[in-house]
Order: sequence, then structure tokens, then C-alpha cells
Amino acid sequence: MNRRITRAIAVVLGVASVAALTLVGGASASSDAPGAVYALTNAVTGNAVVVYDRGAGGELTPADLYPTGGIGSGAALGSQGSVIVSDDHHLLFAVNAGSNSVSSFIVRPSGLELADVVPSGGSMPTSVAFSRGLLYVLNAGTPNNVSGFAVARDGDLSPIAGSDRPLSAASTSPAQVGFSDDGETVIVSERATNRIDTYVVGSGGLLSGPFVHASAGPTPFGFAVDKRNTLLVSEAGTGGGASSYRIGDEGSLDAISGMVMTGQRAACWTVVTKNGRFGYVTNAGTGNISGFAIGADGSASLLDADGVTAVTGGNPTDAAISHDAKYLYARVAATNRIAIFRVGSDGSLSALPALDGTPVGLAGLAGF
Repeated sequence: MNRRITRAIAVVLGVASVAALTLVGGASASSDAPGAVYALTNAVTGNAVVVYDRGAGGELTPADLYPTGGIGSGAALGSQGSVIVSDDHHLLFAVNAGSNSVSSFIVRPSGLELADVVPSGGSMPTSVAFSRGLLYVLNAGTPNNVSGFAVARDGDLSPIAGSDRPLSAASTSPAQVGFSDDGETVIVSERATNRIDTYVVGSGGLLSGPFVHASAGPTPFGFAVDKRNTLLVSEAGTGGGASSYRIGDEGSLDAISGMVMTGQRAACWTVVTKNGRFGYVTNAGTGNISGFAIGADGSASLLDADGVTAVTGGNPTDAAISHDAKYLYARVAATNRIAIFRVGSDGSLSALPALDGTPVGLAGLAGF
């Protein structure tokens, strides 16, 4: 019996078991259907998920606010993936950095339904990743660690005994946790050490590792994975840019395009299109977005010679892309807005009217 089947049995869940859950209001499996975009209030008085309905033309409309049952940190999390939606759009997960917990929601036609709130397995959770019934949480408090949970069809979260794993050091300023596309590898980026950690997912969802890799560029931050298991990682160090890697078997990570520099500053958050042809990083220091073409071999190259594919102004931080890859969203904290762009067939970004007046102090961005 192979590792993936063994893991699915041990965790009890698979894609089929969550398929029975109900879709979000107005959304369907159609690639042209509207969807939603989510953020966190991250408030110390009580964390909540902010929901914005997405129209067919990419526009956003404030919808509702759903308490997570936990507390935010009240300060920037410095991470990617603090709120995420499952690929089938049935479950949503959020961190509560102020109360060291993580929350799960069922996405229903009437909105979000809080399913569970559990301790995160460490301190100051800042990022979560979900794949095939497994949730892993990145705890950025000292000592840094990742901790795993089995996710039931109703969103119930069960800690996996023995799943806690350290990072490469006790304090690494980690930015994100994520899964490979096949769900067999967990990845963590470490800013302070210029390292990328990988873990092999084994029976029962337990991890082996970390397997520690030197980053191809300075200050690895946010990342995204495409359908070919290409990993695109933003680099927030001097010069700004990104590098691409191929995720291999048993935690291997091979650099393909190293230090594709944009000339912009503070490249932090990363998204890739569903077909894996294009990737984007937000540059918080220069108020813009850099686009990359991604080849079938995983190589990355700039879409624009000057590294500027779109201008947001302010300090674009978290980013999200719609499930049909037609629209890209970037949260701009300094101007309390979410910038909206249409993604062209050539990877170009065309600005659409932004959503203004977003609450102060938001964290994270997720969408479908």
C-alpha cells in the first residue's frame, strides 16, 4: 500500500469525504461562477473573518463578519497563509495569533459556520496549510514549530499525536507553511536564516524532517506551488525578486531559477495562476506587483523588464487569486483598500476599480 493511500486511511479523510459539504452562496463548480475573498480582523478584542463577495466582473462587495472564537495579535503577522480556503471551497481555516489557536469554518450558502477552535500546538500561529484532510499550522513563537491536525468532514480538528516538528532553529522568523501539490511534502520558509525547510508526509499524517535547504536568494518569504510541483518563492532581501524550485521525492528541493531580481523592494507575498503559467509577488516597499512567466520546466522569468507588472500604491501585502485565475487581489494596508486586477492571457494585469474603506489592521487574504 503506497504512502498516500496509507495516509488517507489513517487520517480518515480524503477529498471525497469533504465533497458532501455545501458550496458558498452563489458559487458553484463552474469556472465562471462568482466567489469570495476573505481576510482576518486580527483584533485583540476578538478575531473575525471578513467576507467580501466577488462578482462576475471581479468586483468585491462587503458581505459579513464571522468571529473565529479566538483572539488576534493586533499587529502585522508578517506571514502568508493566515487565512486559507480548501481547494474545493468547502472549508476555511484561520489563525488566532493572540490566543494560540486555529479555527475552522464550513462554507455554506448562508455564509460561514464556525466548526471548531483548537490550540495550535505552539505559540503565535501565523500560517496554515491544508491538503487531503490534513491541516498543518506554523507556530512563529519561540521555539518555532509546525503541528498537524486531522480534519473531519464537519470541520472538526483533531490534533495528531507526535506531529509537532521543529524548524531548522528555535527562532527563524518563519513566514509560511504550505503543501506540495501532491500533498506529500510540507514546506516552510525561514526569513532570518535564509533557509527553506521541507518535511515528508508519512503514515497518519506524521512528518519526517526538517530537511533544510539554503535559499537561492535572500530572505525567502511567501511562496506558491503549481500543478507541476514548481515552488515559486518571493525574496524580500535587497533588490527584491523570486526563485523557483522543483519539489521532488523524499523532501528534495532543486533550484531552477535562482534570484530573478526585480529591482523592487520587499517582495513578500506570492500567488500563481491555476495553470501554473504565471506567478506574482507583491512589493511592499515600492507599491507594485512583479509578474513572472513560469515555464513547463519550472524556470521563472520577468514579465516586464523593469519588474513592474502593476502599480498598487501604498504597501501591497497579502495577495489572493480567484479560483478561475481571472482576478488578482492585493491588500494595501496603508490606503485601506484591496487593489483588483484582471489577469490577461499573457499574464498582464489590468487595474479594475479597487475596494476602498477596508478596516484598519486586517491580516491575510484568501479567495476563490
